[in-house]
Amino acid sequence: MIQVHPDVQALYERVNQVIRQAGGRPLLVGGCVRDILLGLTPCDLDLEVYGLEATALVNALRHDFPVDLVGQDFGVLKIRHAPIDISLPRRESKRGLGHRGFEVFSDPWMSFQDAAARRDFTINAMGLDPVTDELLDPFGGQQDLAHRTLRHTSVHFDEDPLRVLRGMHFISRFGLTVVPETIALCRRLLPEYGSLAVERVWTEWEKWAGQATHPSLGLQFLHDTGWLGVYPELGGLQGCPQDPQWHPEGDVWTHTLYVVDEAARVAQRDGLTREERRLLALAALCHDLGKPATTAMIDGHVRSRGHTDCDRIVESFLQRLGAPKVVMTRIIALVRHHLSHTHFAGSPRHVRRLTRTLEESGETLRMLARLVEADASGRPPLPRQMPPSMQEMLTLAENLHVSEQGPRPLVLGRHLIAMGLPPGPMMGRLLKEAYDAQLDGEFETVESGLTWLKARGC
Repeated sequence: MIQVHPDVQALYERVNQVIRQAGGRPLLVGGCVRDILLGLTPCDLDLEVYGLEATALVNALRHDFPVDLVGQDFGVLKIRHAPIDISLPRRESKRGLGHRGFEVFSDPWMSFQDAAARRDFTINAMGLDPVTDELLDPFGGQQDLAHRTLRHTSVHFDEDPLRVLRGMHFISRFGLTVVPETIALCRRLLPEYGSLAVERVWTEWEKWAGQATHPSLGLQFLHDTGWLGVYPELGGLQGCPQDPQWHPEGDVWTHTLYVVDEAARVAQRDGLTREERRLLALAALCHDLGKPATTAMIDGHVRSRGHTDCDRIVESFLQRLGAPKVVMTRIIALVRHHLSHTHFAGSPRHVRRLTRTLEESGETLRMLARLVEADASGRPPLPRQMPPSMQEMLTLAENLHVSEQGPRPLVLGRHLIAMGLPPGPMMGRLLKEAYDAQLDGEFETVESGLTWLKARGC
């Protein structure tokens, strides 16, 4: 029996046993097979069941497991509270544009090759028998995986435009090279981009940002397929000049490709969670989106004054991706402040104020420092580095205990109540004034804060 994640191994074995006892043949399919061949331990499992009608499959599973009929029309079942999806092979007939323009029919008697032909890429079109370890690979996915090649499975590829964005994230995640024939098919799908639901677009971009090891490869793929045109904020980076003294690597697009890869490197080094990796990668992608609108030749030098203040451009792009509001807020804050270290002169007030501002958007100075490091490191042949001013700022923030959050208020309502001040609007105003004074460095302890209040007649 194939070994999967220990948390689901026993359940996985029992599900296979139940299906086989009912007369079906379960096969691991899709991404979990790909991951097993890469030496990874899959957590999410997809089983495709052959030789068993839908009703018989549901009845067999329901006897032993809580089953959710997710997508019942498509023959998809899910074991409740478990990362195991179970489906029947299906036939599809395209009737319109986009991923919804299909009629779908379950067919447990079709061949594995016919079923796999409907999958997107050869590396995702393999099956694995959980008991015999037999690999079913009608389209050469194992060889493509070994050669790090992305190739469409069949002529059915162009039935769903989302597959282009799926290709983007697979390329970035596994470091793949795309065959010319697949690039040509992706170009043909460009007119159907508008049929995609924004939620599905975000799913693929989120994977790109949260899982990519070479995110620049996916962005270059968008360029090669013509799909960069659906994101004008990115397209505008191409050919946008930079001062070679600070950016010897080339235009803003070239710089951005380097920076997103550096962000992935920093994320890996620091052991960031998928959510944190996602935020850092998208902030790296967006950090110079304001340059095309602000770049000008001034006194013989290329300047992009005010490019960090172009919140609307960043917001427009992230909305196009379908990013949630909370994600947009955090990324915009990081982009807006990614040059704040250039104005740092050692002031604790600067650090306290900045960490407070970042916290209001859900971000931290430490995450900002990661973005700054990626930005500074994405300028070859200049060396990778954390700019000294950013390192000094981060060190001061650590000493002030504000690298992971803004300063906590020292003077609280209970202190004012103890001084005889009743709750109300006046207390709220005094607490705000006291906190502002604390941020400005007028006091650093509760005792000195109370002294500050008494000096104001409280």
